[in-house]
Amino acid sequence: MQTNYRYGGSAPATGFDCSGLVAYVFRQAASQPLPHNTAAIAHLSRPISRSKLKPGDFVFFNTLNRPFSHMGIYLGDGRFINAPSSGGKVRIDSLDNPYYAKRFESARTLFTS
Repeated sequence: MQTNYRYGGSAPATGFDCSGLVAYVFRQAASQPLPHNTAAIAHLSRPISRSKLKPGDFVFFNTLNRPFSHMGIYLGDGRFINAPSSGGKVRIDSLDNPYYAKRFESARTLFTS
């Protein structure tokens, strides 16, 4: 099943925006409630170096000329899942994709070690 991007979206049946996808995944997989707001999730998580990224960590991008305007969940091997934009679908992208590489802002985690 492909899930569409939808601004403000927070469910597979109706679509996701980036923070809605992250909040949904963490609620389902870890019973961890997160806000449906990229900047708020950034504030709750702690920064880590990009070289320390592990599956389940967050990657943040500046896509709208403002900090923490887009995010995804790191999957490993330089890949992350995200809900990228209007008209798009939830998909896996590479951190090396020129669009995301240019806009990469921060790696962050909720994990303690």
